[in-house]
Amino acid sequence: MTALDLSSPVAVVGTGTMGQGIAQVALVAGHPVRLYDAVDGRARQAADAIGARLDRLVEKERLTAAERDAARARLRPAGEPAELADCALVVEAVVERLDVKQELFRALEDVVSDDCLLATNTSSLSVTAIGGALRAPGRFVGLHFFNPAPLLPLVEVVSGFATDVTYATRAYETARAWGKTPVACADTPGFIVNRVARPFYAEAFAVYESQGADPATIDAVLRESGGFRMGAFELTDLIGQDVNESVTRSVWESFFQDVRFTPSLAQRRLVESGRLGRKTGHGWYDHGAGAERPEPHTAEPAQPPAYVVAEGDLGPASELLALIREAGIEVREEAEDEGTRLALPGGGQLVLADGQSSVEFGDVVYFDLALDYRAATRIALSHCKDTSARTVAEATGLFQALGKKVSVIGDVPGMIVARTVARIIDLAVEAVAKGVATEEDVDTAMRLGVNYPLGPFEWSRRLGRGWAGALLDEMHGIDQSGRYAPSLALYQYACATPEREDTP
Repeated sequence: MTALDLSSPVAVVGTGTMGQGIAQVALVAGHPVRLYDAVDGRARQAADAIGARLDRLVEKERLTAAERDAARARLRPAGEPAELADCALVVEAVVERLDVKQELFRALEDVVSDDCLLATNTSSLSVTAIGGALRAPGRFVGLHFFNPAPLLPLVEVVSGFATDVTYATRAYETARAWGKTPVACADTPGFIVNRVARPFYAEAFAVYESQGADPATIDAVLRESGGFRMGAFELTDLIGQDVNESVTRSVWESFFQDVRFTPSLAQRRLVESGRLGRKTGHGWYDHGAGAERPEPHTAEPAQPPAYVVAEGDLGPASELLALIREAGIEVREEAEDEGTRLALPGGGQLVLADGQSSVEFGDVVYFDLALDYRAATRIALSHCKDTSARTVAEATGLFQALGKKVSVIGDVPGMIVARTVARIIDLAVEAVAKGVATEEDVDTAMRLGVNYPLGPFEWSRRLGRGWAGALLDEMHGIDQSGRYAPSLALYQYACATPEREDTP
């Protein structure tokens, strides 16, 4: 099946922010659109709000006045479900309750034609469970838009257990015809984005809960070293702590309380206290009028070492050697079978985060992973109380000589960026191994759905197929709760070669 013909009416049931956004997308694409809401008057209000947004698009020269007028003529509020009878697609965007959605679709099935495509925009409920209430669940799919729907390009097209591939294809091609970037995925808790993204929040909160660093510092490291657009604390304040925690809890419960998805107690306390983020004026940060944003911890200037000894090639951090030389610091190289460390003049070691704790060793300072060591503006360092002050000063001065701000955090195995990226890669590899989506679609979803600088498989190709598993294995050796145990899929992925993967 191909995309729906533009002459085919599309209905949106539920006229909140998301429903209005989806309706606007279908309308601007050229479809006649019906709006329905169970609350009297809401559909008319939503139509007026969409009309106002079309006016703004004209003002911004993204739409001509003629296109706006034609779109308005195609938009019609519906007073009752019977007015949706001629629609070829009905998208639901009502409250996230399974019983409400099931009841709605049972009613719609009695109204629309037998080949009408029925879709839910749910972000946390099972598409299979919603569709299970229908007499013909084969025509039921998930069309998960991201908010704001008119602006964000990603749409997860979710096939439930009973979804017929022809209807899934029709939904996919229709989303693409609407100018969106669809990705196909199976019905799994969190789909692609909300499943694979959990560690981005969870690891930041875990570092905070262990008193490894404060929210402002963790956010700054994720942005300025990891290349993420926002840190986990500021992003959840934007999303809403209640919303973010609800998705985390839903995924955790849907995976039978898998420890890898365990919600954060600190975030639970925020929700319980009513500090939900920007919408209430306070979350992790104070968003009240005149409130000052806390500054990340930044180390005072320190003297750089006169030289460093490179023991090995530093692996994913090998670019640092060129930067150190460019800064006028001598690099002495010693061949090692395997090495990701720099020896400092005072006898200490500077080591790329590998999942171990500095307390296990002698005079060691760890440094965090960066998306791009040349472009990074901040680097995190980690050490234990037994690390010598000279080693900390030399490590700090070294990175400052490279033009980086330095944030010194507590003794945090895997640090901030490294542990986050490793866990994201693990969940992504496991999702692909279990048939949730393709590698390409996972990467696309994570770049477009949550604005990651790289998709998980792009990270993995850059860091090496075995990097994430090795780091998580070290963390699992310290914390044997299972939270950091690398999946079997990640082990198999690390051991495979591209040639062997292509072998039947």
